[in-house]
Amino acid sequence: MKSIFLMFSALLLAGTASAQGLTLSSDSAQGQLAMKHVFNGFGCSGENISPELNWQNAPEGTKSFAITMYDKDAPTDGGWWRWLVFNIPSDTTALPENAGKTDAKLAPKGSIQIKTSFGATGYGGACPPEGDRPHQYLFTVYALNTETLDVDENTPPNLVGYLINAETIQKASTVAYYAC
Repeated sequence: MKSIFLMFSALLLAGTASAQGLTLSSDSAQGQLAMKHVFNGFGCSGENISPELNWQNAPEGTKSFAITMYDKDAPTDGGWWRWLVFNIPSDTTALPENAGKTDAKLAPKGSIQIKTSFGATGYGGACPPEGDRPHQYLFTVYALNTETLDVDENTPPNLVGYLINAETIQKASTVAYYAC
């Protein structure tokens, strides 16, 4: 009877472990962005440093990852793309702080960062209009079923977003807020 109980417990734990989905977290952007994460331009004077991001429990079949940062509260018709990184190798589970600065070369080898809604390549931090309500910045990691998206750093963000969604197996998000 004891061996049946142990076997049942082991099966239950194995099922629970495999049922966990993809998760995304950040130690440096826990709910609120700091001045170091704020854009430097457009009336904002931050350091424009991307937060570190960590993910785990990638689903079976993951061949690469993509990361996006999106501001749906931007005063535009379609929000504001602040960061898009893709072709991140499948054995990667984190991006270090400041990986969004392309000349720092901290992003994984082979990954591509494209132009954001700011018109610059790499991370474009928070920068809501002064006096506006806190903006919600959505960081998302996508587990993709392809090793690479066949586009370059000049591809428009909306097209890359479309291609990412077309290849997504699973995704996870975390939100951070910021107001001036």
